[in-house]
Amino acid sequence: QTSGPVLEKAGDLAAMLTNLEAGDVLFIDEIHRMSPHIEEILYPAMEDGQLDILIGEGPGARSIKLDLPAFTLIGATTRAGLLTSPLRDRFGIVQRLEFYNLVDLTSIVRRTGSILSVGIDVYGAKEIARRSRGTPRVANRLLKRVRDFAEVRGNGMIDQETANKALLLLEVDDSGFDLMDRKLLITLINTFDGGPAGIDSLAASIGEEKHTLEDVVEPYLVQQGFIKRTPRGRVATDKAIEHFAKLNKS
Repeated sequence: QTSGPVLEKAGDLAAMLTNLEAGDVLFIDEIHRMSPHIEEILYPAMEDGQLDILIGEGPGARSIKLDLPAFTLIGATTRAGLLTSPLRDRFGIVQRLEFYNLVDLTSIVRRTGSILSVGIDVYGAKEIARRSRGTPRVANRLLKRVRDFAEVRGNGMIDQETANKALLLLEVDDSGFDLMDRKLLITLINTFDGGPAGIDSLAASIGEEKHTLEDVVEPYLVQQGFIKRTPRGRVATDKAIEHFAKLNKS
């Protein structure tokens, strides 16, 4: 397992490929961040199961081919549009992973609780899962913080009430929105009258990096129907406006 930014030299990837054994899986996270000259090492490995190595320099240089054992390459990215066409087209299977549903996330939270030796009932697990933005990584992170709360301010057992109190303390609301989510939506609704607003203007208004908003904050809000991306900028949906109207009344 490695990631795109770590592979700075062609030799780094070549060393990984030559160390593979038959049936191994090579997983490259953030594969879109690999440089083009590193990608070119992968092309013959993916197509022909071979590695092209250049020996020597200048007029006397020669290329030799090394046969690689049969292996599986898996690449992961959140920015599929940044993959070069030659690399993307060489993958035999391209899949898009959606957010996890509540049932699966609840099972993940309960399993992690078992691994961490945390007492948690199904209602506590469901409360954490419901606010986890459809992402197991977020669910496990919240579980650990709720566990800390339960141990310090409770009896160590996580039920729905304990989970709710802990998550409110962490400023994670019923929809799974954290402080940055609410800040973005409230700014879009109040400062920009619901939009459209450019991402650069939004980033400047809330004091956050543009790429953080695009890669971390926005995807969940767009998927849940709270923000629309339009050619003119971001627009708050009726669902977002109604959500905060209800919060203000409560």
